[in-house]
Amino acid sequence: MTTNHAAPLDVAVIGAGFAGIGTAIRLRQSGIGNFAVFERGSAIGGTWRDNTYPGAACDIPSRLYSYSFAPNPEWSHTYSGSAEILGYIESITAKYEVAPHIRLRHNVTGMSFDEETGLWDIRFEGRETVRARAVVLASGPLTEPGFPDIPEIDTFTGHKIHSARWDHDYDFTGKRVAVVGTGASAVQIIPELVRKAGSVKVFQRTPGWVLPRVNRRTGTLAKEIYRQVPGAETLARQAWFYGHESVALGVVWNTPLTRVVELVGRAQLRRQVRDPWLRRQLTPEFRAGCKRLLMSDDYYPALQRDNCKLITWPIARIAPDGIRTAEGIEHRADCIVFATGFDVSKKGTPIPITGRDGRVLADEWRRGAFAYRSVTVSGYPNLFLTFGPNSGPGHNSALVYMESQIDYLVRAVRIILDRDLTMLDVRPDRQERYNAAIQRRLGATTWNSGCRSWYLTEDGFNPTMYPGFATQYRHQLRDVDLDDYTVTTARIGHSADVGPGVLSGG
Repeated sequence: MTTNHAAPLDVAVIGAGFAGIGTAIRLRQSGIGNFAVFERGSAIGGTWRDNTYPGAACDIPSRLYSYSFAPNPEWSHTYSGSAEILGYIESITAKYEVAPHIRLRHNVTGMSFDEETGLWDIRFEGRETVRARAVVLASGPLTEPGFPDIPEIDTFTGHKIHSARWDHDYDFTGKRVAVVGTGASAVQIIPELVRKAGSVKVFQRTPGWVLPRVNRRTGTLAKEIYRQVPGAETLARQAWFYGHESVALGVVWNTPLTRVVELVGRAQLRRQVRDPWLRRQLTPEFRAGCKRLLMSDDYYPALQRDNCKLITWPIARIAPDGIRTAEGIEHRADCIVFATGFDVSKKGTPIPITGRDGRVLADEWRRGAFAYRSVTVSGYPNLFLTFGPNSGPGHNSALVYMESQIDYLVRAVRIILDRDLTMLDVRPDRQERYNAAIQRRLGATTWNSGCRSWYLTEDGFNPTMYPGFATQYRHQLRDVDLDDYTVTTARIGHSADVGPGVLSGG
């Protein structure tokens, strides 16, 4: 494709999900208008556009799973469904007037940094190359559906559905349905399928910790208070935030509070599951927090319905008519639902990214992703990540972390533009020191305590989670400290004194 010879953008944002829209809003609010948001799909929304399976919802309270700079007094329940969350993304896109900046059906195929000009060349499928002074990679980790590595998976002659690409035209009424997976999406899907399907067989590899999810409707009076008294919503958000912060003491590290979390999970299991053998099959053998906690009030009851059966034998292979398990039984099915999450990129990159001196980020991340404070990577100037390496929360809202990243990168972009920099590149020694400290701290967490999860690479490296409180994570991104960066002005190769060393978030 040819290069677009129009004036370069100040900022190119890749992805129009929660992160991309949030970045666009904050760019506008900081006075930056020469930017575009490139989205490969035909609509905005990212994960919440794609995940429309029955029962799809967030397991973080809505007042916390939203931006503090874009509050929503109209949340209908404590925990919102996917349609309402998508509606929120669409509403803030309109309210903060970022829609004109969005370019749909722009699939990025690669990008490379030009050291002579200090610009990123961004390549698209079937479109002209675009140049930009800074790039925000906001595509997120939860984009590509992940199918399990099961032999002969393509031989099944029935209907296959992945939770992230739901087929709303398929009629489950009276059908024999097999569900592979018992994670966060599965515990939402299974109760809905049990209500419609003729039979449902749930294939479980590892049981998880399931905690109560009390989802209350927000009353008219409460909504009116939130509309008329903005401080009320801020107060409610802070209450949820610090409540979730306290949970870190029980799930991020193995402490006496971990026993409390497990007691709550066991109490839920005893209260909802009467059969001792089924209860044993559903009891986790790892510490709470080692894998993602599940939130549901109707998963256990669904498993005990007459038309539902839990299968704990390992899957040997997929057969043309169903699923064959290790003991030799073939479970026939009309439809297999893969509730197996996403192909999270813990290694490599979602698109080819070439930085300074021809270095390729996928090569550097081949043993596991890393970054400086999750946001920047040495050798890739003016490139910023959202929800980057080691920014995953185990106890709080991902949007709390994401909002901190967005505010940090917007301040950094403001520095690039205001001081006419060609390169703002994190120093390799600062990056190495930061990541060495992160991995040391991770060694003391439940995630690295020996259980297998999608948080870890095959060799046990954890590029995913942040080993601390959300408060600590926010604090480290409060200031852009220019001492952490190599700063180059328009005179190529000239490292400059660009003024004060810190730009604070206030």
